[in-house]
Amino acid sequence: MNKEHIPVLLEETIEYLNCQKEGIYIDGTLGRGGHTGEILKKLEGTGKLIGIDRDIEAIRKVEERYGKLANLDLIHDNYINIPAILDRIGIREVDGMLFDLGVSSPQFDNPERGFSYNYDAFLDMRMDQEQELTAAEIVNTYSQEDLSRIIKDYGEEKWASRIADFIVKARKRKPIERTLELVEIIKAAIPAAARRSGGHPARKTFQALRIATNNELNQLEEMLGKVVAYLKPGGRICVITFHSLEDRIVKNKFRQLAQNCTCPPDFPVCVCDNKAELKILTRKPVTASKEELANNSRARSAKLRVAEKIQ
Repeated sequence: MNKEHIPVLLEETIEYLNCQKEGIYIDGTLGRGGHTGEILKKLEGTGKLIGIDRDIEAIRKVEERYGKLANLDLIHDNYINIPAILDRIGIREVDGMLFDLGVSSPQFDNPERGFSYNYDAFLDMRMDQEQELTAAEIVNTYSQEDLSRIIKDYGEEKWASRIADFIVKARKRKPIERTLELVEIIKAAIPAAARRSGGHPARKTFQALRIATNNELNQLEEMLGKVVAYLKPGGRICVITFHSLEDRIVKNKFRQLAQNCTCPPDFPVCVCDNKAELKILTRKPVTASKEELANNSRARSAKLRVAEKIQ
């Protein structure tokens, strides 16, 4: 529960971010400040770093770690609000942005947050604890059809329909409010032979509920569609993902923003007048080295994609 937080792909991310000491940068998913600290070193006290996180605990911990630095602005907010945040603090463009997605290690390791299927806790899963919607509300009030869709689409769980059915039957007897209650329901729903492979039987369902609770995928797509306009030419955007659903969104959005003409192939001349905004720097995502994996198993699924603003 007090494990040290180790930022993933740290060296590769800082190298790709290409920090200039007088530049302005955004760390849009502050976490516990692992990447933040390395960016601050590159700025040498002369640039500015804007650290954003929707988890107030992350803001507090980073403030404890780095104190009141003149070139570090810590903002409790959601990264989809970056345009409004920059407008509020009087900044029009930045030199780089970093987004390290998903749940942070301290969030996952804190039983009270309800993210883990290994600890008994209230089914919370909110990254922003001021938010009203919890995983418990989803589990206890969403229709069987919606539960099945969430578990299938966000968890890529083949037993989604059966798990949703078992959840609905169980909640008729009593509300499902604890993580380990839900784990037992999921285990009962998945046939014994299937439980013997593929890791913890609740892993995919818990991932799906976390994504749904925090609206992660929709907000990721919305954010990527907004923030590139605030990059200076030559500025870079680095995004670290931890599962295929996130990675697919980032890959597709980067490709879209790196296209010139978007007219159908059979058009004789371009009529869209579209101009590419980004140049993709990582044709394939950067993944963790053997050395990093030996020290941090949570880097196993991490993928880094980077693009550069060209206009």
